[in-house]
Amino acid sequence: MNNEYETTNTPSNDDVISTINGLIQTCKDGQEGFQESAEAVQDSQIKSIFYELGQQRAQFTGELQGLVRELGGDPEDSGSFSGAIHRGWINLKSAITGQDDGAILNEAERGEDVAKNAYKNALEQNLPANVASVVQNQYSAVQAAHDQVKALRDSTNNTSSSTATNY
Repeated sequence: MNNEYETTNTPSNDDVISTINGLIQTCKDGQEGFQESAEAVQDSQIKSIFYELGQQRAQFTGELQGLVRELGGDPEDSGSFSGAIHRGWINLKSAITGQDDGAILNEAERGEDVAKNAYKNALEQNLPANVASVVQNQYSAVQAAHDQVKALRDSTNNTSSSTATNY
């Protein structure tokens, strides 16, 4: 009985590949979201941070694709439209059209919330040690990026509201 439980608790190779491919889509969606955000924001500091975070997600994608190949699978090579809806980046288009840095930061932070959850869910699985290590390292970086985007959003929104009250 104990062996049977352990067997069902260990994901199959296909399940591990599927989990990693889900993270690849999350990273691709984030990469595209940060790229679009960087092109839309007016603040040069935020623009630079978004470009860096987009590059970070591209690097994460490459690492994850390598893991899928090591496991004998076919790695995802793009985000998906339906994935973007679920990952929180879909409202970015409307924020960008308004060219409002605060709104763009709100959407970027929401996208990072979804990315954090995707990584957290992946880490709750019994992944092979080498995969878990990469996912944990990326999760830590995603958490840091989320906190950075949130702090920028809060700072921008506080500056906007304090500026508005000065008029």
